[in-house]
Amino acid sequence: MRIHCFQHVPFEGLGNIEDWISAKRHSLSSTRFYNKEVPPNLDDIDWLIVVGGPMGAYDENVYPWLAAEKRFIGQAINRGLKVLGICLGAQLIAAALGAKVYPNAHKEIGWFPINITEEGHTSALFRGLPAEILVFHWHGDTFDLPSGAKHLAETIACKNQAFSYGNHVLALQFHLDVKKDNIEEWMQNGTNELVVAPYIQDTKQMLAQDNQFTVIEKYMRQILDNLEAVDL
Repeated sequence: MRIHCFQHVPFEGLGNIEDWISAKRHSLSSTRFYNKEVPPNLDDIDWLIVVGGPMGAYDENVYPWLAAEKRFIGQAINRGLKVLGICLGAQLIAAALGAKVYPNAHKEIGWFPINITEEGHTSALFRGLPAEILVFHWHGDTFDLPSGAKHLAETIACKNQAFSYGNHVLALQFHLDVKKDNIEEWMQNGTNELVVAPYIQDTKQMLAQDNQFTVIEKYMRQILDNLEAVDL
C-alpha cells in the first residue's frame, strides 16, 4: 500500500505510526509543507495520513499552503482514498468536509481519558478498543462534526474527539501516535502553552506515564489494522 504523510512542522511526525508502516512493509512518502514541498498526484497514493502541528486550520494568511492542503484532503476523500487525521489533521479533515473548526473552551495538554461513544462501539474502525483509554492530548481547537460523520469518542473537556466519515476516513483529535521523545520535543517547542489551567499538565506529569506509551501504541496499531482491513 502506498501511504503518504502530510507533515506541517519538523518536530511533529508519524511517531509510532511509522513503525507500523515499516512492519507492514507499506511504502511511505511525505509532503513537508514547512519545506515548501507540494502534494503528490492523487493517482500515486492509496492512503493519506495528516499529522499535527501548532497552527490553526484557517491560518492561510501565515501558512498559505493550508488552502491547497484542505482542497487535496477533500479530493482524496471524494476519490475514496483512506484518510487518517491526527490532531490538526483531524481538524483539517473536518474543515475539508465543510465543518467549523474553532477554539475549544479548554486546552487539553497531557494525559486524559477518552470515552468511546455508542457509535464508536459499533464502528469497524474502533473494533478492539475498550470503553475508556488514557491518551495524550495537545490541542486548543475543536471542530463540529461534518454532515454524515459518526461521533466516535469524547472527553469531559472536549466533546468531539473522533469521528469517521464513510468507512475510509478517520479523524482523531487525541494522540495514540506519540512516543516519549515526541512529547519531550513538543514541550521544548510549546513552552508558552504550558500554563496553569484545568486540563494542562506540567512537564513532570506528562513524562510520568512510561507504561502508557506501550498501551497507546497497541491501540494505534489496532486502529491502523482496522482501517487497513475495511473494504472500499
